Amino acid sequence: MNLELSEEQTAARQLAKDFVAREITPNVVGWDRAEEVDRGIVKKLGDVGFLGLTIDEEYGGSGGDHLAYCLVTEELGRGDSSVRGIVSVSLGLVTKTIQSYGTEEQKRHWLPRLTSGEALGCFGLTEPGTGSDAGNLTTKAVRDGDDYVINGSKMFITNGTWADVVLLFARSTDAPGHKGVTAFLVPTDTAGLTRRTIHGKLGLRGQATAELVLEDVRVPASAMLGSEGKGFSVAMAALAKGRMSVAAGCVGIAQAALDAAVGYAAEREQFGKSIASYQLVQELISDIAVDVDAARLLTWRVADLIDRGEDFATAASKAKLFASESAVRCANNALQVFGGYGYIDEYPVGKLLRDARVMTLYEGTSQIQKLIIGRALTGVSAF
Repeated sequence: MNLELSEEQTAARQLAKDFVAREITPNVVGWDRAEEVDRGIVKKLGDVGFLGLTIDEEYGGSGGDHLAYCLVTEELGRGDSSVRGIVSVSLGLVTKTIQSYGTEEQKRHWLPRLTSGEALGCFGLTEPGTGSDAGNLTTKAVRDGDDYVINGSKMFITNGTWADVVLLFARSTDAPGHKGVTAFLVPTDTAGLTRRTIHGKLGLRGQATAELVLEDVRVPASAMLGSEGKGFSVAMAALAKGRMSVAAGCVGIAQAALDAAVGYAAEREQFGKSIASYQLVQELISDIAVDVDAARLLTWRVADLIDRGEDFATAASKAKLFASESAVRCANNALQVFGGYGYIDEYPVGKLLRDARVMTLYEGTSQIQKLIIGRALTGVSAF
């Protein structure tokens, strides 16, 4: 196995580092306090090509492989997970899924707008009563002539109030469980669709998270993405790749925690010398470093499997599980290094810990990842 990055991958990582230093780092504290990222960041992400990674150039994409995508996502996560989430959801869950399942008309209509940053996408799966049990969602799409009429609600939708299109999952047939779910591309300016921003979050405070309510939302049958009744498969395929993106973002959080802890330990003095000289501080830092490397390698393995066309779903669950849990450990250890200063938002580690905590919850909780891994190893389903 050759772990040396190509020239293209190295260039993508450096481009992301420079972008973070220029556009994100100076604004992180302000965005977090205001609970809103500057919306102008979306167009900047599009201009630099980050919203088109792995997407075919004929549709406005910037190409590249999935390892380059992970490298960019890690850097964005190191800078601000709220910005990383914009890319992970709009590109990772929506744009990639349209490229995989969309008709030629759907691709021509949506992909150039999404990759350029002219438009943004959100992923409408989670509902107030169905999180991990997504196959039993209750939003309904009823056929009415050449249209579908959709009623229901969605909860905790990243990009929800900013998005121009929702990749929406609704029950369109009488088939039980996930067999009756269908995917639709619903423009957010469609009559009957209302959105409410969710404030007061523990972490990812700058990210636009929303509740969506659909009341007699009418869309043409041509808005269907994939086949009727096959929407759950579309959602699970999107989430399998999405878990790689979340893992890469978690590596970014962990790396930021390591950088902060090492820098602070070298500067802070107690008992007449730098705290970096104390063995128990070194233990905290070394634990962070090992977690960073392990999470990064697990994530790169997923990217390699995808790019070679091999099965990657279980590897993605392993990477997401380990990287998300390790991001929490790393941020917590970094806060311990900072001591009381870590509890103040002028310093970075408190935000890192708050942002890391949700990573163990969304796109499949840690418990769900363990069920997926266990089922793959034993062949026995827990559902």
